[in-house]
Amino acid sequence: MSTIRKKPWNRLDLPVYSVASHDGHRHNMNICTYASQVSMQPKRYMVGIYKDTKTLDNVAGQRSLVLQLLSTSHLDLIARLGKQSGRTKDKLKTLSKRLMTYQGYQVLSDALAVIELQVITLTDGGDHMLALCDVVSYRNIAEGEALMLHHLREKKLIAI
Repeated sequence: MSTIRKKPWNRLDLPVYSVASHDGHRHNMNICTYASQVSMQPKRYMVGIYKDTKTLDNVAGQRSLVLQLLSTSHLDLIARLGKQSGRTKDKLKTLSKRLMTYQGYQVLSDALAVIELQVITLTDGGDHMLALCDVVSYRNIAEGEALMLHHLREKKLIAI
């Protein structure tokens, strides 16, 4: 399909992240494509988190999260992390060999990078809540090609 026929928001190729969160005990991850830097000084991000999710419960309760930049090697995790509910399923149970601890969060040991974020405010954004966050810390972990929306579209993992 020609890009001129696409809706403007579907013409862009965006990175795919995973949000790592916890409720103080149980850890969870989800897929996130609505994340963007919004300030250089102080360094801030905006992260869109679906309403009525375990991730939102965790982030609202802890007021923090870790944003993980995924690579193309994570395509196999999209269905597990994005199409299942952390309320009813322990998404990390079968990932133990692929996890490490970063700042108290279980994160993917082969993520390209991780960014620890402290929530400043949560704002209603429609079907998502928008978390405006300060960057607390970050770590580059691996080399590789960033997972992008076009990869998910090509594999028919998302409808947009």
